[in-house]
Amino acid sequence: MKFCLSGHRVERMNFDEEINLLNMKKIKLYSFLFTYLFCCAVLNAQSQQSLYWQSGTLLNPLRLFPVKIGDKAEFIDLDKDGDPDLMRYKTSNGYSVQWIDDDDDMKITDIEGDIDNDCLMVDRNNDGKYGSYDDLIVDWNDTDNDGKGDMQILTEYAREEDKNKPWGPGHVMISLDLDHDNVLNYIDWSNFTLRGWIHDGASDFYEDYHGKTLFLKIHTSPEKMNDARLNWENPFLFYDPDKDGLSEHAIRFLDTPRANKADDAFKTNLTGKISYAAVTFDADNDSRPGNEFDYDWTLNFRGEGFDYTKQKHTFKNLRGLPAADTLFMDPRYRQLSELLYPDHESAWDLIFKEGKWAQVWFTYDEDDDCQRWERVELYEPKDPYLMGAKKGGLDDNNQADPAGDRGEWDLDNSGGGKLYISPLDGKLHLYGAEKGYWRIDQNAKSFQAMGGIYDGYGPGRQTNSPETAPLIGYFDTDNNGFFDQITYDLNGDKVVDKTISISELGLSDQAPIIQSADLNYNMVKTIEEKIANNLWERSQQALKVAKSYGINSQWYALLMSPKSTRQKYHDGYWLQFYLYNDLLDIAKRQGNQSLIQRIEKAYYSGNWQKEFASN
Repeated sequence: MKFCLSGHRVERMNFDEEINLLNMKKIKLYSFLFTYLFCCAVLNAQSQQSLYWQSGTLLNPLRLFPVKIGDKAEFIDLDKDGDPDLMRYKTSNGYSVQWIDDDDDMKITDIEGDIDNDCLMVDRNNDGKYGSYDDLIVDWNDTDNDGKGDMQILTEYAREEDKNKPWGPGHVMISLDLDHDNVLNYIDWSNFTLRGWIHDGASDFYEDYHGKTLFLKIHTSPEKMNDARLNWENPFLFYDPDKDGLSEHAIRFLDTPRANKADDAFKTNLTGKISYAAVTFDADNDSRPGNEFDYDWTLNFRGEGFDYTKQKHTFKNLRGLPAADTLFMDPRYRQLSELLYPDHESAWDLIFKEGKWAQVWFTYDEDDDCQRWERVELYEPKDPYLMGAKKGGLDDNNQADPAGDRGEWDLDNSGGGKLYISPLDGKLHLYGAEKGYWRIDQNAKSFQAMGGIYDGYGPGRQTNSPETAPLIGYFDTDNNGFFDQITYDLNGDKVVDKTISISELGLSDQAPIIQSADLNYNMVKTIEEKIANNLWERSQQALKVAKSYGINSQWYALLMSPKSTRQKYHDGYWLQFYLYNDLLDIAKRQGNQSLIQRIEKAYYSGNWQKEFASN
């Protein structure tokens, strides 16, 4: 039974009246819902129309999102000269930003600052401050007055809760566009994050690592640094000797912050000395579009190093608008007139003529799979069998190749960073190295690439570390600077299967020394080509001997048609190695110790013709 209330009297409703009442209520409810949804749709459409076209898309955000359509920027005259110096607005993706007009050309009709001499400040945490904790500053400078920004200073402040950490989070990264391609830092403008590892294809990085360029960088918040003129990676130099727009050679310098003291005014204290230098080369010059980075070896110096505080570089337009200094928690980067760092021209001599080094490390990318932008990452002088990042092995550095590279270490710098081509295997080696190891990865299954540990490619290496790998060891047992012993563990069971001492074979371990201090890129290419040709020639001599003993060489057809310097290097080594072992197999089957001795001497001297002249 249904009832309704009318005044003080309760009346019984008949069935038709009840239905009519319910229908009227439904009509009112539907009308309200329609009106509400229509208004929401109109507001949403208006909101969408006011957004920048890329808002909400999954495309790469290659530029700053502008102010919403219909919104207006606020302009402020900081220096009271009658024209605007500061533009402030909220971007269409919701970030509060402001532009400082450092070159005094801002107009009230502008919708954004310019990127030749202006400074962008981003209030990333929306606390109303633009140059404080958790904020990002991007400052462009036109150092040659050509109307284009060729210098970019990016400063990223740490969060307030991280203010006492001496190392990270935070960034200071200064990029110089020396080849005038207008490419500088790569910033994700959707969230204002520096992303130096994003790339197209295998190694076409968006950050400006290509061609002749340089950057200075440290992983700390700018207000923590003791001297704004210094830096940690100071600098990273990229060389383009053949002027093809790609980098064939790079040098990395590190100014390692000293340990902090109780009374230090700053949390990150740089020294003004370079204690680490790494030189890397694309020795066979096989980089090209689609294979933008292909470094082959790295030579690394560690120790006291050298002082670089006399390496001063002054820049036009570096000093920002003084009236804007108060906008920054730490305005020192706005007040600079100079930076201190070795440049492209001075770097080489500083390493070899002024550097005081305690150790030299060398790593060669034997499987030719390194497409990192900075170097062939170094193997460390640790356990050759422990595999995996931070496991205490050769690839302890999580950027290193788990397998496929050859590392060598001169831990007392007795060889001074010199190199030589060993008769032992025909390869380039570090003079003075006490030992070395080559983890073999014939198929380049494991690779460095980006390591898979940055910018969302991770959180770990892109390839799983193998459980084991074939291992070749090199040793200088007579301490004369040259490897004279080689060991093999080809099944990776951690037991040496074979040891060869070339002195016991009556062979010399010595070879002409390559003075690294005298090298230039053309010389490096010539040396690499010589090594590849010699390895190929050794394989052809071995092939001739193998045929004379009835070995069917067609089994190795895969290795017999090299089409590049790299393939001559790789195929020549492996063709000779397989034939050498096949010949040993024949001699062992015959029980011919004299033949075994001849084969060993031919292989480890590289002179098959001498040992088998009568064949």
